[in-house]
Amino acid sequence: MGFFDQMKQAMQMRNEAKRMQAEIEKIQCEYSNGGISVTARGDFTIASIKISPEAWAEASGGKTERFETMLFNVVNGALKQVKKTTQEQMMALMKENGGLPDLFGR
Repeated sequence: MGFFDQMKQAMQMRNEAKRMQAEIEKIQCEYSNGGISVTARGDFTIASIKISPEAWAEASGGKTERFETMLFNVVNGALKQVKKTTQEQMMALMKENGGLPDLFGR
């Protein structure tokens, strides 16, 4: 395989990696518990946090530790769910493309 073929293959791999990243960034997973709902994106950022009036009343009523624990658990639940979904999507994309081509022909 010549140098230009390797460069062409490297560019193809780069373009495929960008496409896969764009697909992953579209993923959103919502996790809810105890009146708290969190949506996480495929890039492991939080898209939204929603708190029901009941959960907010409990927190403002002096039960802040319980509220903080619930929020912590819901955020981690959303991130765990998006991680699983992202990994599954990544595997599907790689399988769909026959895996990434080997740059050095090994």
